[in-house]
Amino acid sequence: MKLGTSALRLIAMAGVASLALTACGGEDSGGGGDVSEVSIGVMGDFTGENSGIVLPIKNAVQLAIDNYNATSPETKIVLKEYDSQAKPEQATALAKKAIKEDKIVGLVGPAFSGESAQVGPVLEEAGIPSVSASATNAALAENGWKYWHRVIADDDVQGAGLGAFITTGLAAKKVFVVDDKSTYGQPLGATVKASSESGGASTQTDSIDIKASDYSSTVNKVKAFAPDAIFFAGYYAQGGKLLKQLREAGVTGKFLSADGSLDPGLAKGAGTKNADGALIGCPCLIDPEGTAGDASKTFAEAYKAKFNASTAIYSAEAYDAATVFINAIKAGKVTPEDINTWIATADFAGVSKQIKFQENGEIAADDVYIYKVTGETLPLLGNAKTVKDE
Repeated sequence: MKLGTSALRLIAMAGVASLALTACGGEDSGGGGDVSEVSIGVMGDFTGENSGIVLPIKNAVQLAIDNYNATSPETKIVLKEYDSQAKPEQATALAKKAIKEDKIVGLVGPAFSGESAQVGPVLEEAGIPSVSASATNAALAENGWKYWHRVIADDDVQGAGLGAFITTGLAAKKVFVVDDKSTYGQPLGATVKASSESGGASTQTDSIDIKASDYSSTVNKVKAFAPDAIFFAGYYAQGGKLLKQLREAGVTGKFLSADGSLDPGLAKGAGTKNADGALIGCPCLIDPEGTAGDASKTFAEAYKAKFNASTAIYSAEAYDAATVFINAIKAGKVTPEDINTWIATADFAGVSKQIKFQENGEIAADDVYIYKVTGETLPLLGNAKTVKDE
């Protein structure tokens, strides 16, 4: 059963009202006083096969909120976690629970594009603002949603940047593009294909079934084309399998993928010998050494101290997404509507980039970075606009 617009809005309003009544300081306050606690959610795949690129999001959000709560603010934040396992139907049910039962005033996520497409309308109808650190499907910004935002450049930006890098930084003349048929992979692959062709390359394409384990049909097509570069538009779990089978078949072209494969799991799935030298693009900045500036260094050190791990994909963006809500609450905005209004005016230096949103919820920044698989590490090569791979 689908709740209508009016019902969902009433749920959201009632939730905020109930929260305010129970947290405003007791009978002696005369019914007044400030809200002392609000709930923010974080949603993504925390236990599924692609959790490696989502757990850094959850960790970074936790770090941002713990740091904020440690300052003894007037309004504390309670973090609610929603493990969607990247399943859109599961994410939708969790979003309704978050609105009705947990009474969240904002959501960091969802992490992936498919679940974002399903959850977006639910949050929109209820008037709950969201900020994703990682959902990059370009069409998400075309829905006319007023409560949706992301702090990462979309797949049109990412795909165009990667296609240009393939034909300039790699000087590839023949490019084979493989996608995983997903809401994320298909349009990203199409954009890389178009951008590669604009750069003078000839292209061929194919798709894989993510539920399959044998990609020999695609591998044979790639081998027959003998490309200089193979681009995979999908996630690392399948990307590793594909890369392994390509190398075992004798395909030697440079292997590239995008943010969905920016995880050591790619090398684990392919075997480090097969994966070495693969190039991964992302409109995200991974800076575990803190070389990008004082804010990045402070964040990297704090993340390492709390989780005994280096910062990883989307962790900086997730910290910034959480900070959007934290800054709104610092400004005294504690209802979903007031928080959403404040987000439209946000303009501050984040860990990953300047955080400023366009009217459609897109982030204004548009940089894409290239990372090179080296063993099970992913060192940064540089900006896709200027870097070349030897």
